[in-house]
Amino acid sequence: MPSFLASLKRLSASRAPASPSPAFIVWSALGATLAIALTGWLTQASGYPWQMAPFGASCVLAFGLPDSPLAQPRSIVGGHLVASLVGLLVMAVLGDSWWAAGIAVGLALALMQITRTVHAPAGADPLVVFASQAGATFLLTPVLAGSLAIVLVALLVNNLRQRGSYPRYWR
Repeated sequence: MPSFLASLKRLSASRAPASPSPAFIVWSALGATLAIALTGWLTQASGYPWQMAPFGASCVLAFGLPDSPLAQPRSIVGGHLVASLVGLLVMAVLGDSWWAAGIAVGLALALMQITRTVHAPAGADPLVVFASQAGATFLLTPVLAGSLAIVLVALLVNNLRQRGSYPRYWR
């Protein structure tokens, strides 16, 4: 038990940001749960994919760090669209080799920076495109439909938690 207490003391002395309040943690978990459950339900109900793995990371930002520039609607929707489009184009032009995947991720980052839509989870989208051999419809579902669903749930949950808190900006 003494080593456990020593570990807790070292953790509390960390320079890392403080943990959010218990209420914020509950709201964050609720938002992420609802967003992913919604995209899962919509996938099942419609027969079209509304989910992809990077959306889990998008929820961490949208609900856990909603003030971050990376968590704003412009970044969530735009970042996923830009990165997925780059993945589709690079795969169409260069094929699906390992080096083409690397080029796609690098180009996706560059274009997200140019368009001011940087969203870290979207950096994985070209890899999802390559791994799933996605076609053009991938941009509509899951990318656009799923990212809009996450933003809508983020608008609801974050503003229920604290009125007027999300988004910080739209454009």
